[in-house]
Amino acid sequence: MSNNVELNQRPDPDALLVQIADYVDSTPIASAEAYNTARNCLMDTLGCGLLALRFPECTKHLGPLVPGTTVRHGARVPGTSHELDPVTAAFNIGCIIRWLDFNDTWLAAEWGHPSDNLGGILATADYLSRVAVAEGKPPLTMRDVLTAMIKAHEIQGVLALENSFNRVGLDHVLLVRVASTAVVTKMLGGNREQIIDAVSQAWVDGCALRTYRHAPNAGSRKSWAAGDATSRAVRLAMITMKGEMGLPSVLSAPKWGYYDVLFNGNPFSIKQDFASYVMENVLFKISFPAEFHAQTAVEAAVTLHSQVKDRVDEIERIEITTHESAIRIISKEGELANPADRDHCLQYMVAVPLLYGNLVAEHYEDAFHHADPRIDALRQKMVIKEDPRYSAEYLEADKRSIANAIQIFFTDGSSTEQVAVEYPIGHRRRREEGIPVLEQKFRTNLATRFPQAQSEKIAALCSDQAALEKTPVHAFMSLFVIN
Repeated sequence: MSNNVELNQRPDPDALLVQIADYVDSTPIASAEAYNTARNCLMDTLGCGLLALRFPECTKHLGPLVPGTTVRHGARVPGTSHELDPVTAAFNIGCIIRWLDFNDTWLAAEWGHPSDNLGGILATADYLSRVAVAEGKPPLTMRDVLTAMIKAHEIQGVLALENSFNRVGLDHVLLVRVASTAVVTKMLGGNREQIIDAVSQAWVDGCALRTYRHAPNAGSRKSWAAGDATSRAVRLAMITMKGEMGLPSVLSAPKWGYYDVLFNGNPFSIKQDFASYVMENVLFKISFPAEFHAQTAVEAAVTLHSQVKDRVDEIERIEITTHESAIRIISKEGELANPADRDHCLQYMVAVPLLYGNLVAEHYEDAFHHADPRIDALRQKMVIKEDPRYSAEYLEADKRSIANAIQIFFTDGSSTEQVAVEYPIGHRRRREEGIPVLEQKFRTNLATRFPQAQSEKIAALCSDQAALEKTPVHAFMSLFVIN
């Protein structure tokens, strides 16, 4: 008879659930570098969202699910007049943040964009702060937002260090949902046990497929998938705070748990404690709205532009030397069907700056692509090679390079030098060079949405660590409202 029944003895929570909950609930963040980097990340992320509002394919996704819906003390969506419930606001903010593929990046065994979590964090913080003020209670401050950002970055990034979801066909937005659920539950007042329960709900949701990121199905879902994940996280946190029970062995349960169903029976590998490593080492996309594995290739192509701009018709071949992850995710041939397809094509992202000396978001649009047949002609002349050193140093903890090199060969037998760029300007190794450019990027993006005086006020506050951290969240968000 024992062969026909399951043992219904509720286990202790999986160790990873407990580890995440203990970190979120009771681990202090003492790193000044992490808070400073989080402030820069906040600026950059919001700026990327504001820039995305110029694109109708993005803005069509924004606003309440039911037109005309109003929410008392609703969460604001930066750069718009929307005031929404925090679940919908999280989707809106997450959508604009990710739309142009221009926010921060984390590259390891798994890839991802930790600032995607800001959708759920900022929506929840604004809502809670507005409710608190209405009830005569102290609001959350931007210090609370930065702390939540550091911890969400850490959860997503550490889980990505040794565990490749992409190799089993699953999408990294799962890690956004897990990280956002943990920190949002804490923001809502959840205790250690409630964080455990909420995170278990995030895992049991399973995982989206990577289909929408790869040929031949690459499309715009990759631009709102993280918004969907961080929004779902807010919903799961709120359900948990109403008393919904958790699933303690969601990862390890034989046959029905995450490991057996979705990870080939393998448990996750976690080789370091949660602290502030990820925020301190996060990669900023500063110069180009390009998938991060191509950032250094674009920089190399910009360098070569002056040498090839008057010899485009003489190009015989273009050799791109790169790393394994770039080959696996963004190297593609054939027709590119839409902007989302183009901004995940290494060859396209090299061809445009070779021709124009720059790469901006508008360069992915249909009208631009179809107007210049030279782009696809150059793509056909490209040869992609892997350098084993580039692939190895991509994964080394003390390097984490994202190297690319380009050399152009002409029909007369001459060639350019090989231009190699191993660390993008957004890398920790180039922080001193990169942060002034990041700040200028933020100011430029502010100017696409706000008058000069308002832009200067926002930029000044965001540049002052102490003043920003003391600012109530609802007051900060009011600076970004469009009436």
